[in-house]
Amino acid sequence: MAVMKGFRMMIDKLKASPKRIVFTEGTDERILEAASRLLAGNFLTPILVGDPKEVKDAAEEYGYNVRGAEIIAPNNFDRMDEMVELLCELRKSKNMQPEEARKLCSQGNYFGTMLVKMGIADSLLGGATYSTADTVRPALQIIKTKPGHSIVGSCFIMVRPSATGDNEVLAMGDCAINIRPNEDELAEIAVGAAECGKIFGIDPKVAFLSYSTLGSGKGEDVDKMRNAAAKAKAMRPDLAIEGELQFDAAVSPRVARTKCPDSPVAGHANTFVFPDINAGNIGYKIAQRLGNFDAYGPILLGLNAPINDLSRGCNAEEVYSMAIITAALVDE
Repeated sequence: MAVMKGFRMMIDKLKASPKRIVFTEGTDERILEAASRLLAGNFLTPILVGDPKEVKDAAEEYGYNVRGAEIIAPNNFDRMDEMVELLCELRKSKNMQPEEARKLCSQGNYFGTMLVKMGIADSLLGGATYSTADTVRPALQIIKTKPGHSIVGSCFIMVRPSATGDNEVLAMGDCAINIRPNEDELAEIAVGAAECGKIFGIDPKVAFLSYSTLGSGKGEDVDKMRNAAAKAKAMRPDLAIEGELQFDAAVSPRVARTKCPDSPVAGHANTFVFPDINAGNIGYKIAQRLGNFDAYGPILLGLNAPINDLSRGCNAEEVYSMAIITAALVDE
């Protein structure tokens, strides 16, 4: 199966080069269940943020074995002074003072992000109880974007299981972070989504979606998607990119033959760039709820280290899958 093949590849990669992932909500039942599965697989070491006694008591209560995980409490961290000093240095342009830095470092989301910054963890997964903003904000302030990246984008990997084992796998961005991305940001999101999709075995064919297909409609929103597609092509001429396209022209070979017969992407698109977060969020959830796709994400794009956000409605299976994805993004 396509997704299973992708996960097998990621697990093999982690077995060859073990990583450490920090979970910012160490007492959460879903986190503990996922951590116990990861430990049993012996390819990824969880770091659980929380009071060791509380984490162990919670694990015992829920019936999960987390022996082998590292449990770190902010209020008992032996390198806290070093962490506070580093955060003050990172935020010196905001004139951050030690008292404020220490208060932030006592919070699980900032503490976990600083563990990544200090090299104690390779990656981070949070958001089981934190909002997306509370996961992304410290990442932007501390980890920051990669050179050449102006924003943090996101994509969802959508998987529709098939009885034959030939699963359908798509990438969709940006459905979670950027509200109204401009042309340059859309181009950056497209390239990031295409690269992310490759990890899952997608040979990216990128469609910039619109209510117009190659000039059939007019308007500022059409121009934005057409121009963004052109910028993405200039950034990565090696990628198959087309835009602007209506969704039917992007996915239906029959419609594509009528609307844009010469396009190498139209009719076969598997990586979709939405014009704004409204369209993206609605689009992936329609695919999830009515199209029977499983949604993995949001996977954050463009950070100096892999940090990902969970939905507060996630289950343990989603935590487990996202942990593998997040850790596999190290060094990508």
